[in-house]
Amino acid sequence: MLFRAESVTKAFGPNKVLVDANIQINEHDAIGLIGVNGAGKSTFIKILLGIEPCDTGEITRRSKNIGYLEQFAESSHVPVREVLGRPYGHIENIRRRMAAIDEEMANGGDLDWNALATEYADLEQKLANCDVADENKLRDALEQVGLPADMMDRFMDTLSGGERTKVMLARIVVQAEECDILVMDEPTSHLDIDTIEWLEDYLLRSHCAVLAVSHDRYFLDKMAVRMVEIENGKTREYKGNYSQFVMKKMLDLQRQEREWEKYNQAKRTQEAIAERLKHDQWYAATYKTREKMIAKMEIKEKPEELREITVRIQAAHKSGKNVFMMKDCSIAYEKGQPDVLEHVNLDIRKGDKIGIFGANGQGKSTLVKALLEEIPVTSGELWTAPGNKVGYYSQHHEELDLRLSAEEQLLVYMGKERRAEARQMLARFLLVGDAVDRPMSTLSGGQRCRVALAVLLMKETNVLILDEPTNYLDIPARHAIEEALNEYDGTIITVTHDRYFLDSVCTSVIEVKDGRAIPYAGTYSQMKGRPNITEIVMDADEYRVLAPFTNWATGMKYKKGDRVLVAPNELENYQWAIDQGKVKKTGGRQRKKVAVKDPQSGE
Repeated sequence: MLFRAESVTKAFGPNKVLVDANIQINEHDAIGLIGVNGAGKSTFIKILLGIEPCDTGEITRRSKNIGYLEQFAESSHVPVREVLGRPYGHIENIRRRMAAIDEEMANGGDLDWNALATEYADLEQKLANCDVADENKLRDALEQVGLPADMMDRFMDTLSGGERTKVMLARIVVQAEECDILVMDEPTSHLDIDTIEWLEDYLLRSHCAVLAVSHDRYFLDKMAVRMVEIENGKTREYKGNYSQFVMKKMLDLQRQEREWEKYNQAKRTQEAIAERLKHDQWYAATYKTREKMIAKMEIKEKPEELREITVRIQAAHKSGKNVFMMKDCSIAYEKGQPDVLEHVNLDIRKGDKIGIFGANGQGKSTLVKALLEEIPVTSGELWTAPGNKVGYYSQHHEELDLRLSAEEQLLVYMGKERRAEARQMLARFLLVGDAVDRPMSTLSGGQRCRVALAVLLMKETNVLILDEPTNYLDIPARHAIEEALNEYDGTIITVTHDRYFLDSVCTSVIEVKDGRAIPYAGTYSQMKGRPNITEIVMDADEYRVLAPFTNWATGMKYKKGDRVLVAPNELENYQWAIDQGKVKKTGGRQRKKVAVKDPQSGE
């Protein structure tokens, strides 16, 4: 056992972030820590590491050899070399001890001067011996994450977000040999797919235990053997990776619902009997026995209803059969500059859902900007359908005026007289209260994403061009967006590093690499030769069974009173039962993991 947290609580003023958080991390563990934005994941790991104190609870640490990747990479004016050695780097530890000895000697007092002098000399010798070795280790770590060795002398505040994250990953590589556990907070943010896959392989080879906070479901599927969810301040553990967690979570919720209904029914029955006995046999004490039985019943908590984002994107009138065509196109940022992409041939048709991926700096955004005609095609032909009504979503949210509130931003598009509709739209994205009224500059990245998506819904489109639509969103929000895009009957072109999104939404992909845009008719996993994700999580409508029937498509038999969850892609199998009045919609909605058709096999 390396770490254990028991009954941890933490509050910031009246806001209780953690009320009963527990975890145990053993040698060679690989744990994914998940929860909605604001659930307390980052706070919990900072308490585990001793960076923040808990209010109550017990923390046990049996290792000091810890590697920590923070959520936000170092961005101050410090050289990369210094960051790579901090705080667990070998050289930095030696130098810190030498500085401490210098200070002790300067202060004087009752010291063992000979022992200190001997230790200082030994440290000087170690520093001289390992300077070259550690320098090589730092260079090798940078090269492993795809950064040039000459970046060592650059300053962190001059690097891009992706470069800073890679530097922090290189720091993990430097630390890992001497670490027992790696704690990582959103390690895949700002990384391209190649680097994420390198990180996955690195972690699988590592001897360290891993605790990772992440919204990257593909990453969690590949690296995690246990999932710990923080919900309403409490933790719940599930064995398996993310996909297994989804199924077990559904079963958990169903079990809780059944237990609540059983308890509630038994309690109502006993209360009715007690009331009848009290009325009919008031002279006897029999009814008091029933009341005591009710008081002794084990109380079951009612499962909390999850607040979910509900998104429906309505397409405008359909475009023509062909949406965009590129024939042997070359693309540059500006005329006269070298081409970024060459010999691009694409035929994008109505209803296509295309994912664009590739390493950072390869030209993904360049391709999208050419389709939007924001940068020139230097040679070849680009044809855009005249009926295209394009909606563009930028990951940097340039279309938002951060001085405005979320409500004011929507009213710019809707008109000031439609304030109630604007608030209703924002509520669908779980933006309520002061999040609606305060300037968007004060909102989190995830909240700004939701405002930008709400703005996108205001526009009538038949083509959506999306740049990293899942960035900053937590897992439930990503599921909601994916479901909406699956139901959208227009054309979708999206740049993303989210491989789960590429598999669950996109029916074809384009890899941008070495100056080429290479199309592939299939999902990302199919292109890479991996098993395709054939199940996704969708919002399902709840129906109550009014008369027994059998779903012949699945062979499942239902009896009167059963509840059935029907996802949009399952509706056809239940339509006859709905038409014959065998089931009735209750108005409830829950998440359900459902099979999706494989575009290659048609199964």
